[in-house]
Amino acid sequence: MSGNWGLLGHEWAVQLLKGQIGSGRLRHAYLFTGPDGVGRRTLALRLAQALNCTNPPAPGEFCGDCRACRGFARAQHPDLLIIERQEGDREIKIAAVRELSRSLSRTPLEARFQIALLLDFEFASEEAANALLKTLEEPSPSVVLCLTAPDADSLPTTIVSRCELLRLRPVPVAQLASALAARLSVQVDKAGLLSSLSGGCPGLALKWHQQPEALEQRTEWLEAGEKLLYVNRVQRFAFAEKVSRDREALRGLLFVWLTFWRDLVICTGHSSAPISNMDKQEALDNLAARLTLTMAQKALRATERALGQLNTNVNARLAMEGLLLQLPAL
Repeated sequence: MSGNWGLLGHEWAVQLLKGQIGSGRLRHAYLFTGPDGVGRRTLALRLAQALNCTNPPAPGEFCGDCRACRGFARAQHPDLLIIERQEGDREIKIAAVRELSRSLSRTPLEARFQIALLLDFEFASEEAANALLKTLEEPSPSVVLCLTAPDADSLPTTIVSRCELLRLRPVPVAQLASALAARLSVQVDKAGLLSSLSGGCPGLALKWHQQPEALEQRTEWLEAGEKLLYVNRVQRFAFAEKVSRDREALRGLLFVWLTFWRDLVICTGHSSAPISNMDKQEALDNLAARLTLTMAQKALRATERALGQLNTNVNARLAMEGLLLQLPAL
C-alpha cells in the first residue's frame, strides 16, 4: 500500500516514520498521543506492516497482501503483543507488563520485528510503568514498542523520555470531510456531519459511518440531555442511577454531551467557530436563547470534569450526580 499508508490525515507522521525506516534510523520505542479516535492505534499497526512486509513495493511501504501485512492489519499476528486494560480493571497491571517483557526476550516467530502495542498506557499502575522501564532501557534490536496515550503529561517522564513522541492532532474538519466523501462514497453533507461530529478524529468518523446504531444512540443521548434541563433533582438522580450501571457507555454519553455543550458555548458566545452537531442547529439556537455564556461554560466544565473522573476510581454514579447538579435548570 503506497501513499499515506491508507490513513486519513497525519501525513507528516507517516513521512517521518517512512524516512526512519528507509534510512535505518528506526527508534526502539514510540509514543503516539492524541484524543480517542484520532488514529494512534491504526498508525502503530501501519508501522508494524511497513516494518514486516515481506514484499514491500518501496522502503517504508507495505503491500497489504502478504501474510504479515494481513496479520498485523487485523491485529492478529504471532509477533504482535498487545497490552491494554482488561475489562473490569481500573488499571494495567504489573503482571501483564512482566509477561510482555518475558515474551519480548525471545526472537520473533515469523516477522523481522516483534511489535509490542501498549494501548492507553495512561492507565498503567505505577508498578507496571516502572516494570516497563527495563525493557525500554535495554531494548532488543528486533523489538519495537508502540505506546498510546492522550498526551505525554499522562505518563511518567521516565517513560516519555525513552520514546520518540508523535503528537497526533485532529484532522481539519474540511479535509477529513473531503477524504471521507472520496473514500466512502457518501454524500458531501453526510461526510461533513461525520467529520464535524468526530471533531476531526478519523477513527470516530469511521465508527459513526460503520455503525448507524451509534448515530441513533447519539441522538437519544442528546435528547435525554436536553430533557434533563427541564426536570427536578429527583428525576435527574434517577437518570444518573440508570446510566451509571455501564461505565463505558457512560463515557460515550459524556463525550456526546461534551460536544453539545461546546457547541452551546459557541452559540451563546456568538462565536464564528464551527459547531460539531450541525444537525442540531435548531435545538442549539433555542437553548442559546435561554442560556447565558456563563451557564454554558459552567456546564461544559462540569461535563469535562465528570468525564475525567471516569478515568479514576471515582464512583460513576456519584460523578454523574455531581454533573447533573451543575447543569442549568430551565
